[in-house]
This record gives sequence, structure tokens and C-alpha cells, in this order.
Amino acid sequence: MNHKFEAGINIAIKVPKSKYEKTVDFYRDILKLEVSERAINNPTISRTHEVQFGKNVIWLDCVDNYTHSETWLQLTVPNVALTTDYLLSRGVETCDELEELPEGMHWIQDPSGTVFNLQQRNE
Repeated sequence: MNHKFEAGINIAIKVPKSKYEKTVDFYRDILKLEVSERAINNPTISRTHEVQFGKNVIWLDCVDNYTHSETWLQLTVPNVALTTDYLLSRGVETCDELEELPEGMHWIQDPSGTVFNLQQRNE
């Protein structure tokens, strides 16, 4: 099975609540990027802003219980279930408890703790 991983377009930056407004201002007012607040219904994210970042999208997620920011990346694969089995065989477990996800997606981490959203690629 081909387990070809590709970078997705989404990058999430988890921002502590105390730094959220200044972070949004930085992207919108200093970098002059296109920034739009989006509605969100997630138990761990209180607000989110979409930032157009070239061909990518940065999601600025306000998280009330973080003390520092984290950057989370998107990976796309041809088949999530088969790729998850492959990752498990290589000692990489899912960590879906990190944040609520739609069915058919998983969170994984690299050894340094960088979080990746694993999801099906539209081919």
C-alpha cells in the first residue's frame, strides 16, 4: 500500500487567550494579511480566525488553557484507515484526545511533540 504523505493547506496556531488579540492584530494590522473571524463550535477552542497565507491557510485558534503557542500541521493521505495501521506498526499512535475531530481523521505527533492532523486526500 502506498502511504504517501502530503502537506495539507491548513496550519493551526494554538494561541493562549492572553495573547490572542495581539496575535490577530499582528497578522491583520502589521503583516496586512487577509484575516477573518470564523464561527466555531469546539470545546477546546473559544475563537478562531482564518488567515490567508499564500496557498495555505493559518488558523489562529484561541485556547483558554494554554500557556504558550503551538503550531499544528495538516497531512493528507490516500486512505486514513490503512495509513493509521501503518503508523501503528511503526510505533506512532493516534492522540485523538487532544481535540475533537470529525470522523475519519486522527491526530498524531512526531517525537518532538509537533501535532499533525491526518486526513483523507481528495484525489
